[in-house]
Amino acid sequence: MTTATFVMNPKIAIIGAGGFVFPFRLIGDILSFPALRESTLCLMDIDPARLDPVADASEELVAHHGFATTVQRTTDRREALAGADIVIITFQVGGVASYKHDVEIPRKYGIDQTVGDTLGPGGVFRFLRSVDAYDEIADDARELCPDATFINYANPMAMATAYLNAKGLNAVGLCHSVQGTTRMLARTLGVPYEEVSYRCAGINHQSWILEFRHGQEDLYPRLHEVMGERHQRGRGAAALAGDDGDHSEAAEEMSSYEGGNEQVRTAIMAHFGKFQTESSHHASEYLPYFRKDAATVEEYIPQRWDYYEICAAHDEQGDIAGQLAKMKEQLTASVEYGAMIVNSLVTGTPSVVYGNTPNRGVLIENLPADACVEVPCLVDSRGVQPTAVGALPPQLAALNRTNINVQTLAVQAALYGDREHMFHAVALDPLTAAKLTLEEIRAMTDELVAAHGDMLPERLRVIVG
Repeated sequence: MTTATFVMNPKIAIIGAGGFVFPFRLIGDILSFPALRESTLCLMDIDPARLDPVADASEELVAHHGFATTVQRTTDRREALAGADIVIITFQVGGVASYKHDVEIPRKYGIDQTVGDTLGPGGVFRFLRSVDAYDEIADDARELCPDATFINYANPMAMATAYLNAKGLNAVGLCHSVQGTTRMLARTLGVPYEEVSYRCAGINHQSWILEFRHGQEDLYPRLHEVMGERHQRGRGAAALAGDDGDHSEAAEEMSSYEGGNEQVRTAIMAHFGKFQTESSHHASEYLPYFRKDAATVEEYIPQRWDYYEICAAHDEQGDIAGQLAKMKEQLTASVEYGAMIVNSLVTGTPSVVYGNTPNRGVLIENLPADACVEVPCLVDSRGVQPTAVGALPPQLAALNRTNINVQTLAVQAALYGDREHMFHAVALDPLTAAKLTLEEIRAMTDELVAAHGDMLPERLRVIVG
């Protein structure tokens, strides 16, 4: 990524500020840093009915604490981008209605995605229907804020971040899977998190915890022992805390999402050597081993966590009033990296985050140069600076490449209007390839193209069969 020097009191634009839960939590994170309390927060969403509750709550929070923050609201993307120093992307194009197509059409063909936002047919089409929005943002940004740092929170993280960078933006993609997983493992082993050190690298949702230490102690032998005993294949579901899909806060107990049902990630660690950084529900979609049939799914994931069902069932914007009350009482940062990055850019205070970035200069030696990789990044006033980690263990790089194949072809389809690459991306998905014939995959892709219709870029709006 390029480097930049930032001024104090930046303009921070949040594109998609009317989203569920996350944008307001992010605003609270930003305001938790004293150096950012004189910033301009420009909140943009295409839907004023969704934007206004977040903007109203933000203004109330600023007034309650007596900050000098300027809160702006707009439905005009160009107004938000004009003069922005930092742009944060948090939207999902098409919302729950389009997400329904991503999961229900593949299920007709036997592809059961418990999430469907990162890889596979769901991830590919979530990305492709966002391409027009990314193109519009990139065109405007080159004119209105050419030196801005972009922070992308939109899934599918690797595809979206790779595309934004390919369109000329200086973008880093952020997730909470590294923070969440390392906290969960420390909790599992009874080790204070602040005393743990770790090193991770790979791709988003399939990054590998290469080192996990408590002082001089390598925690991996204990991790194999404890997780192997606790999460054996075929062991039924325990009584677990529920999960509402918001993972910005540090979890205090095992839940149906993370830590409670970890047969999948434990099996991956047992057979490939390292623990990966996204939940067993997500992880089960990215490989061909865990979702072959209903019986196998039940053995590995006895308590289902279905993100589409969570999204369809929750209130449109979550409990903003409840969040506001907590932030009035105590304003502390969540586990998300976004505000930490903004603070480091503005103040020069160094921080280290795990970011998603093009593999330029081959940050990970045995992954393709056009991959979007997740690596440690140094952040200060010069920008977000990814660090080279060398080569991954070859078996882990091989697993990553099976996912990178899908991501790269989807990005190629979008960049060059190659309709066949839409099909190729879906066909190379490990789970899809394990379940369907090429003819079935083509029929499913055709149906997804038809369902998404004019939400896809015009250059891709044809049946590929």
